[in-house]
Amino acid sequence: MTTELILQSTLTCPHCGHQVTETMPTDACQFFYDCAGCGELLRPKAGDCCVFCSYGSVPCPPIQQQKSCCG
Repeated sequence: MTTELILQSTLTCPHCGHQVTETMPTDACQFFYDCAGCGELLRPKAGDCCVFCSYGSVPCPPIQQQKSCCG
């Protein structure tokens, strides 16, 4: 049985709290994201592969599939 991937994730800026729902790429990691609220450039936290794994409500598709992300 395959689990359906969730492609929408809500990013929350750790600096200002601004939230935005984005569609995650399935073929690449997103290392940077410009916050529309405060203009801060978000980067993944240490040990995370992308901004969705660090600040999103849902981890990126490779992590959902229990695969290595951008390895």
